[in-house]
Amino acid sequence: MPRIAQLYFKTAILFLIVGIGMGLNMAISQDHSVIGAHAHCNLLGWVTMAIFGGYHALNPRKAERRLAMIQYYVYTAGVVLMVPSLYLMLLGNAAMEPIVAISSIITFIGVLLFAFIVFSGEEVAVTPSAQSYR
Repeated sequence: MPRIAQLYFKTAILFLIVGIGMGLNMAISQDHSVIGAHAHCNLLGWVTMAIFGGYHALNPRKAERRLAMIQYYVYTAGVVLMVPSLYLMLLGNAAMEPIVAISSIITFIGVLLFAFIVFSGEEVAVTPSAQSYR
């Protein structure tokens, strides 16, 4: 499996752990004011990153490109900045709003880079070959 696919899967698992932690905290405290941060953590962190990882696992030629690693760092930086700043903003810290806005733009740039990778004319998805166990 390409290194970037492994990075995406590992990062996705970390976001899943954080997202579940947020969900448990909301359930225990019965304060659901940070549900937006919880949703962003799970959808942009866990789900989307797992999908990105799956795409790169199926497209090893594209995964080897330098742009793929740049896209990983841009997207990950955006989400890593967005989740805690959104969490704090939803708790009432209005000063976090510009950081949420900037991190949203960074995340969107990461998505646009991924779209470029997907639509680039290079190799299409490959079918993994079955390994021989003889």
